[in-house]
Amino acid sequence: MSGINLNKITKSHTKNAQKDPANTSWLNKDIKLFESSFGDKAKEGFYLEISILLGAGVNIKEALELIEQEQKKAKFKELINNIKEKIVAGASLSEALESHHYFSAYEYHTVQIGEETGQLDRVLLQLSDYYKSKIKQKRQIIHAISYPLLILGSSIGAVTFMLSFIVPMFKDIFKRFGGKLPAITQFIIDLSAWLGQYGPWLMGIGLVVGYALWYNRKKTMIKRYGSWMLQRIPVIGPLAIRLHLARFCGSLGLLIGSKIPLLRAIELVEKMITFFPLEQALKTIANDILHGDNLHVSMEKFKLFDPRMIALIKVGEEVNKLDEFFERLATQYSEEAENQTGMLNTFLEPLMIIFLGLIVGFILVAMYMPMFQLSTNFGG
Repeated sequence: MSGINLNKITKSHTKNAQKDPANTSWLNKDIKLFESSFGDKAKEGFYLEISILLGAGVNIKEALELIEQEQKKAKFKELINNIKEKIVAGASLSEALESHHYFSAYEYHTVQIGEETGQLDRVLLQLSDYYKSKIKQKRQIIHAISYPLLILGSSIGAVTFMLSFIVPMFKDIFKRFGGKLPAITQFIIDLSAWLGQYGPWLMGIGLVVGYALWYNRKKTMIKRYGSWMLQRIPVIGPLAIRLHLARFCGSLGLLIGSKIPLLRAIELVEKMITFFPLEQALKTIANDILHGDNLHVSMEKFKLFDPRMIALIKVGEEVNKLDEFFERLATQYSEEAENQTGMLNTFLEPLMIIFLGLIVGFILVAMYMPMFQLSTNFGG
């Protein structure tokens, strides 16, 4: 999909844009929106385009018209048109966004602050940067777990194939020779028979349980135990915590930098956080701040926040620059997560290969051991 066609902007707006070469260079970028769904990638582009156009002197109505004209999918063209019509009818951009389920309270309240402070283009650019960072963090998680899951899936597939097809062939051969089989061989044969009898049932139960967990994933009990298990997975647990802390710090830095009061900023971030321990911690922190506690004092109650983070936030409160310190912390946690992702892949790749080799080797040894014994008997 092509980007915004600048020829559609009125001459007066073009003249305004020419006063700022930085803006015109950004406007010539090819930005793709809504390639599949109105998710994080779409929002990154959406906020970036509006920010650039507003900064170039285009009013919000014409900016939305330009974005609408570039849409290929009818449902997203309709969405942009609906937002534009609400603004024409007298609503603000934040009110128009609030009327659609695609946008969270975090987004439209942030936009509202931008409107009230006269810094809408800056706030929209910050929202675009936030979603850009969020996408990067998601990619880090996918990159960290994709290879181990691929190896694990291959291991399960290989072992299942051997137990379902290879082992039964050896079992028929062993029957012809008779005699007592070695313990490990008998174990593998029994495991193969058990898998053939109960394997389909186990797969069906696994699918049902998996769907039930996914369907109820937003329920408190599922989130609590899911996060509890995640935190106890070596390497992956600490990595997930750092990624969520990076998102938390980045979000608070954006909101506080947009002049949103600290208590309101924490309440907004709590609504968009999906990590249960952090979600619960923010509820307590918001209550403590409401009763007069400092942010760093309340955060000290939770092991989730490390001493370095609390110390920096304490300094930020003292010098009244919390937004800058949160942005620094977000950058640090993102960099640490990126480094951990690289280490995770370096560590898990050989470990998973060795694991797969040991399992397959064990099955092969168990199957060939009776033949070795038979050969020894004949030789004797």
